[in-house]
Amino acid sequence: MNIHLIAVGDRMPRWIQEGFDEYARRLPAECALKLNEIAPGKRGKNADIARIVRDETERTLAAIPKGAKVVALEVDGQRWSTEQLSVRLDDWMADGRDLALLVGGPDGLGDAARAAAELQWSLSPLTLPHPLVRVIVAEQLYRAWSILRNHPYHRA
Repeated sequence: MNIHLIAVGDRMPRWIQEGFDEYARRLPAECALKLNEIAPGKRGKNADIARIVRDETERTLAAIPKGAKVVALEVDGQRWSTEQLSVRLDDWMADGRDLALLVGGPDGLGDAARAAAELQWSLSPLTLPHPLVRVIVAEQLYRAWSILRNHPYHRA
């Protein structure tokens, strides 16, 4: 299974890219993590934010691989412990489909992205900066995988 992290935003700080790459590199081929960056719309003083979010959402949806299970990262989504995420990851790997994780930009995901998702996942009740979400998702997926494989990384 491939996990596609489809995230609005490009030109991330080096430390974001390095953090994501570190955990993505650790994941094995059975659940390889791939990043697909969606260029954000231009925001300015009088920007039409609703139109920008709709455009970002259209491009995000177009990036979803055919047949993939879609999960939207949303602050109001389901909250899982790391152990619960490991059960989800095990189910996702057994399902046989690729997984598409959708991360919105500064103004979130549009309604169409939420509607396309089979699940909505919340990392935290806190509002997190969208670049940091990439690193957190990659680390938590690696940690969940380590639980499934009895790897010593997870020591809770």
